[in-house]
Amino acid sequence: MSKKIGVFICHCGSNIAGTVDVEKVRDVVSKFPGVVFVENYVYMCSEPGQKLIQDTIKEKKLDSVVIACCSPTLHETTFRITCELAGLNPYQCEIANIREQCSWVHENKEEATLKAIKITRTIIEKVNQNESLEPISIPVTRKALVIGGGIAGIQASLDIANAGYEVLLVEKNPSIGGHMIQLSETFPTLDCSQCILTPKMVEVSRHPNIKLLTYCEIQEVSGYVGNFNVKIMKKPRYVIEDKCTLCDKCVDVCPVAGPSEYDENLVARKAIYMPFPQAIPATYTIDADLCPGFLPIACGKCAEVCEPKAIDFDMKPEIVEEKVGAMVVATGYDLYSAKNLPEYGGGKLEDVLNGLQFERLLSATGPTAGEVRRLSDNKVPKRVVFLSCVGSRNTEKHLPYCSKICCMYMAKHAMLYKHKVPDGEAIIFYIDIRAGGKGYEEFVERTQKENVTYIRGKVSKLYRNNGKLNVLGVDTLIGKQLEIECDMVVLSMAMVPDRDINDILGKLKIAADKHGFLSEAHPKLRPVESISAGVFVAGAAQAPKDIPEVVAQASGAASKVTGLFSSEELKHEPIVACVDEDICSGCGVCIPLCPYGARELEIVDERLIAKVNAVLCEGCGSCIAACPSGATGQRNFMDRQIYGMIDAALMK
Repeated sequence: MSKKIGVFICHCGSNIAGTVDVEKVRDVVSKFPGVVFVENYVYMCSEPGQKLIQDTIKEKKLDSVVIACCSPTLHETTFRITCELAGLNPYQCEIANIREQCSWVHENKEEATLKAIKITRTIIEKVNQNESLEPISIPVTRKALVIGGGIAGIQASLDIANAGYEVLLVEKNPSIGGHMIQLSETFPTLDCSQCILTPKMVEVSRHPNIKLLTYCEIQEVSGYVGNFNVKIMKKPRYVIEDKCTLCDKCVDVCPVAGPSEYDENLVARKAIYMPFPQAIPATYTIDADLCPGFLPIACGKCAEVCEPKAIDFDMKPEIVEEKVGAMVVATGYDLYSAKNLPEYGGGKLEDVLNGLQFERLLSATGPTAGEVRRLSDNKVPKRVVFLSCVGSRNTEKHLPYCSKICCMYMAKHAMLYKHKVPDGEAIIFYIDIRAGGKGYEEFVERTQKENVTYIRGKVSKLYRNNGKLNVLGVDTLIGKQLEIECDMVVLSMAMVPDRDINDILGKLKIAADKHGFLSEAHPKLRPVESISAGVFVAGAAQAPKDIPEVVAQASGAASKVTGLFSSEELKHEPIVACVDEDICSGCGVCIPLCPYGARELEIVDERLIAKVNAVLCEGCGSCIAACPSGATGQRNFMDRQIYGMIDAALMK
C-alpha cells in the first residue's frame, strides 16, 4: 500500500535555485505515485519553512516526508525533529540531496534540473518502503576516560570532574604535563609554562573525582557509547609510591645513566629517576631497560640505601579494568624526526637543535640552568640561525601541511635568545610569517624590534667547517645566495602525531587522516567528536595547534562528555543491521568482518544463526556486503529499497 508522501523543495537561496529550476521540479514531482503534496520555499530550514512542513503533515495527514535540499549531514536531524514535533515518526523523513550532489556540481540548468528530479524520485521510492523505527535505549556509566596527561588531557579532566563526574586520567609516561611542561615560556605573553601548568597538575592529583593513572597504557577497549569496558596496564615503577620520601639517596648511588626524555636527550639521567622536580606524582621510577638490577640483580645499590624500603624489584605489570561511559583522546604530538633531513645533518650535527631542545636550554630547569650554551663546548653561541617550516609545507620530500605554531615559537626563541645573549645575533630564515592568533602579529613585531634579522628564503644545506656551522641558503627577496657561518642552528620542526597513535586508533576504532592526526566527525559542526559514538578528540592529537586552542578544544570535548552524562539513558540510532533468520546459514563470515564487534553466532532451534547487537552496530554495512546468503540487511536500507531506487533513477 502506497504512503501519502509530502515533498518539500528548498531553494537554499541561490545555492540550489540558481542552478536548478525548482518550479519544474515541483511540477514533475507532483505527478509521482504516492505524492499528495509538493511545495518549494526559499529556505526550508528556516522557522517558517519548518512550520510549513509541520502544518502540512497535520493537514494532509502525511505518512512520509521528503525534503529536497542540502546534505543530510547538515540538516537531517533538523528536519527529523520537525517531523516528530508534528507527530510523524522521524524515520519517515528522508533528505534528497540536490545541492552538493546536484546544483553545486553542475552548470547546465536543464541537466541539473533533470538530475534533481531523478534524485528526488529515488528518495521518494526509498521513503515509501521505510519502517517507522524507534531509537534504542542505552544505560550510561557516568565515568569518563581521558587518554593523555598533557595540557589537553588535564583541562578536559578538570572540566569533567568539576561538573561532578568521575574521571580516569591515563598517561603513559611517569608524570603528567606533556610537552607544555618542557617549555621555558609561552607566546605571546611569555608566561612561564611551569608556573601556569603546575597548579593544574596539582589540582588534578588532588581532585576527589579524578583517578590519576600514570605510567599506564590502554591495553584493550570493548563495549559501546555509555558502556565501554577498558583494560589498563599499569607498568611497574619498581618504587612503592607511598613509601618513597624523595630523599634522592637512590639517585646518588645509581651507577648507570641514559638519555633524559624531559631534557630531550641533551643530557643524561640516572636509571632511577624523577622526570622533573614538579612531577606528578612526585615519586621515582626505575628504567628497567637501563637498570642492571634485574634478572639477576647485578647492582641493587638503590635498594641498599633506601631506608623506607621503597624499592621493589619484584613488581609486575598489573591490569586494571574499568567501566566508562565516554572517552577523550588527548595523546598530543611529537616532532618530525631530524633523521628525515639529511640536508640538515640528519640529527647528527652537533649544535643543531630542534625547537624543544632549545626550549630546554632556555629553561631555568634545563641542562644549562637557563643559560644559552653549546653543549659541544659549553660556550655561549654568538650567532644563532633559526630555520622555519622544517619538514612542514614541503610537498616533495616531507609533510605538505603547515604546523601552525612554528612561526610563533621561532619568534619566541629568537626573542628569548636576545634576552639571554644581548650581544648575540639572531637570524631567522622564513618562507612567510603565519601569526594567526590574538596578540600574535604584535608579538612578531616585538621580535623584529629586538634586532632579530628576518631573511625570507630557504636553506638548502647545513654543514660543519673549521668548527663552525655553515648555513647555505637563498634570500628570495633579493635573489641572492647566502652562506652564513654560525655557532648554533635551531630547527622549527614540524608537528606530527604521537608515535603511539596507531595503537590507540586500533583499540578505540577511531579514524585518522592521511597524516595520522585524529579525524573529527565533521570539521565545522562536530570538531571534537570522532566517528565512534562516545569517543571525543582534543588537542594536538587532532591537528597542530597552540596552547589556547588546545585548552579551548579540551573544554569543548569535556562539554560533550558532560552533555552525554546529563541523562541516565542514551538513544542509539536504530538504522542498524538485521538478520533474516529463515535464510541465514550460520556460516559466520560476517562475525570477524564487523569492526564494532556487534555480531555473534547463537544456536536458535538447533540452528546456528548470526545475531546483531543493535547497541554496538553502527550501520557500516560490512556484514551486508559479505553475507553469501543475502540474509543480512540494514533497516531502511534493505535490498528491495536500493533496487527500487535504482529503478526510479533509470526511469525516463
